[in-house]
Amino acid sequence: MGRLRILIYAVVFVSMIALCGCEALVPQDTASLLVPSFKRSEIFGLVAGFGTTFAAVPDMLAMFRRRSSAGMNPRMAMILGVFQVLWVYYGLLIASRPVIVWNVIAVLINFFTVFAYRYFVQLEKAGKEKSLRADGTSSGR
Repeated sequence: MGRLRILIYAVVFVSMIALCGCEALVPQDTASLLVPSFKRSEIFGLVAGFGTTFAAVPDMLAMFRRRSSAGMNPRMAMILGVFQVLWVYYGLLIASRPVIVWNVIAVLINFFTVFAYRYFVQLEKAGKEKSLRADGTSSGR
């Protein structure tokens, strides 16, 4: 039992020395090599924000291709848009360009999706009313 305890203490001691020597390995947020006016974290944030911002675009494009609101749920886009306005405000508070830029774009995409949905719903209602009037006049003759 004594040898096992000595081995455990030795491993813990060597691990502590190794961990203390790693404190200089913490990533520093330095200027980007590509764009010196940006910090590396801002470049990373811009790249990461690209994917999350444009995640709603395929649904919007599908709605335009179909020229129909079928299969769309505007509540999700509206809720996302409202909360992304809060993200924009948060980005202004912390002065984070990536948070501000991507959430402004996402707000525009989501509200555009909601307005396009409403437009297609109105078109579909007008088309149904027109077909009902046409059926009513043709059957009345």
